[in-house]
Amino acid sequence: MMNERRKFLKKVGGSLALAGLGTSMESKAYENTYQLNSSIKVSKNDRIRIGLIGAGIIGHYDTDTALKVEGVELAGACDLYTGRLEFAKEKWGKDFYTTRDYRELLSRTDIDAVLICTPDHWHEKMAIDAMKAGKHVYCEKPMIQNINQGHGIIQAQKETGKVFQVGSQRASSVAILEAKKLLQSGAIGELTYIQAYCDRSDARGAWNYSIPTDASPSTVDFDTFLGNAPKVEFDAKRFFRWRNFKDYGTGAAGDLIVHLLTGIHTITNSYGPNQIFSIGEIKYWKDGRDAFDIINGLLSYPKCDQHNSFQVYTRVNLCDGGGKSGFGIKIFGTDGLIDIGWNDFKLTTIKRGEAPGFGGYDSFTSFSKEQKEEFKKWYSSTYGNAKSGYEFGKEIAFNAPQEYDDRLDHFIVFFNGIRTGSAIPEDASFGLRAAAPSLACNLSIELQKPISWDPLNMKLA
Repeated sequence: MMNERRKFLKKVGGSLALAGLGTSMESKAYENTYQLNSSIKVSKNDRIRIGLIGAGIIGHYDTDTALKVEGVELAGACDLYTGRLEFAKEKWGKDFYTTRDYRELLSRTDIDAVLICTPDHWHEKMAIDAMKAGKHVYCEKPMIQNINQGHGIIQAQKETGKVFQVGSQRASSVAILEAKKLLQSGAIGELTYIQAYCDRSDARGAWNYSIPTDASPSTVDFDTFLGNAPKVEFDAKRFFRWRNFKDYGTGAAGDLIVHLLTGIHTITNSYGPNQIFSIGEIKYWKDGRDAFDIINGLLSYPKCDQHNSFQVYTRVNLCDGGGKSGFGIKIFGTDGLIDIGWNDFKLTTIKRGEAPGFGGYDSFTSFSKEQKEEFKKWYSSTYGNAKSGYEFGKEIAFNAPQEYDDRLDHFIVFFNGIRTGSAIPEDASFGLRAAAPSLACNLSIELQKPISWDPLNMKLA
């Protein structure tokens, strides 16, 4: 058993040849626990100056992380709320450049790349405008708000040659990349089924974020925020809690299911499902929102050159009464399971006996006494002493170091792409193939029918 385990680890422990990305393992503490170490390294040449568009929650998370990459500097920030512009100067200096107009950032010649951290309904326009203005783009997920969008971003990237990366860091996670190696090695046999879920219990997890007491038409450029969305009177909730409203966000599907599908598509090399069916409703957070707080979806992935067919069940529950919350992907194969958390996972395998066994809950118990004896003779002559049933192999745990940050790895991939031209796995095509099936979950609920999607050509079928 020990030799078999060593052979298995040797088989899967090599570097991952995926566009310069990879992981490595080293033994830690216990024989069946391994530490995951990222092999994504910074390319240090050239200074890169970035601009932030959307200085809200994720805007600060992304910017703070981007600035950890050597040679990256922040040149300016844009937001539509005065308080955020004031905070930007408090944080980055009184002379720090701020504006309410993102086009002013794009016109600056000292900015090489922009981080688009705005409500979803602005993503496509800003991304295209930025690339046409000569800027590289890191665009938060989901890449699009509408399932019919996305091809404009793909075309703009091709025409301009600028680097474009979607900001779901799952594509660069050390756990996701190591799980990919294990699946491809055959460690769990043939992939059959995936469960992917995200559960939350509290108000902030359901996007009920704090609203400043000075929120008003004088401090918020609400008309610009609305953009092409329907015109409504100023509503601070719509601005500061925009994820709750379909006019600006994509709800649980675009915010969270897209994270899950990003991980799944990275691990399986899949282009995506061709059938999506979902049910959902607003079960608990009846606070004026129109975005569902619970979604259950079934996605069918057809056989293709990258993989055999498999099924995905995905769930987002923003009113989890268990109070545990959680995020995970369970990849079931014919011979085992890869159970992924965020930057950690566990591998369990089974080995089936060569003989089917008999007795217990089995038709054997209904045979006559004479036939039972005859059957035992036949069974013994056919299978001999071969084992029946199955046995579990040792559970193996893979854990990233406590200080590991997959968001940082994702930014390193982005900036390396700018500096060296290295591949961007989560490019515009990947972004559309992850976002569209997620948004199809919303569409299926609204139309109360399955949605057919062409994952190769990236359009509704």
